Amino acid sequence: MEIREYLINTPVASLIFAFTIVTSIYTFSNPHLFEKFMLHPYRVSRGQRLYTLITSGLIHRDWMHLLFNMFTFYFFGFALESIFASLSAWGHLQFALLYVLGLILSDVRTVFKERNNPHYYSLGASGAISAVLFSFILFQPMTMLGIFLIIPMPAWLFAILYLGYCVWASKNARDSINHDAHFYGAVFGIVLTLLVHPWVIQHFISQFT
Repeated sequence: MEIREYLINTPVASLIFAFTIVTSIYTFSNPHLFEKFMLHPYRVSRGQRLYTLITSGLIHRDWMHLLFNMFTFYFFGFALESIFASLSAWGHLQFALLYVLGLILSDVRTVFKERNNPHYYSLGASGAISAVLFSFILFQPMTMLGIFLIIPMPAWLFAILYLGYCVWASKNARDSINHDAHFYGAVFGIVLTLLVHPWVIQHFISQFT
């Protein structure tokens, strides 16, 4: 598909994709912006830097973090916007709301959990991308996903394992990944999709019968 077709058929996904890449790369060469744009629950919970609920999703820690998120968004974000657009005249707006609200609401738990930790920061679009991925899975649960580009797995099974891992990792992992944002982003993606297209649950079940 040519760039012009992307802009016409999936304008929101195209804008998000391009803008996130540009802002992330710009931040790589301007490290002083990391602290300014990253989510800092300690300050947000005190009514400061509320804008970081959005800007933290426009920057990434490094090239690998950016490539992984944009790779996932490329394969599922554009497809999901096309699905929404085919179902409703408001489809592009619905997709925009899913992404933006997914970005913000996926961090609410983190803000509450880390509200008294002045040393905790978070960044990346993973919460919003989880919302996109899980919304897509409701429409296409039998799609085969290549986990780590190697292990083939139907999307519905991946969804179960993913949520289970997020719950476990949130309590036990000692890495720098915001697993809560992944989990709540995924849950939000499911909830909003069901609110906008309640029939999709029947469609989801029918794929197994």
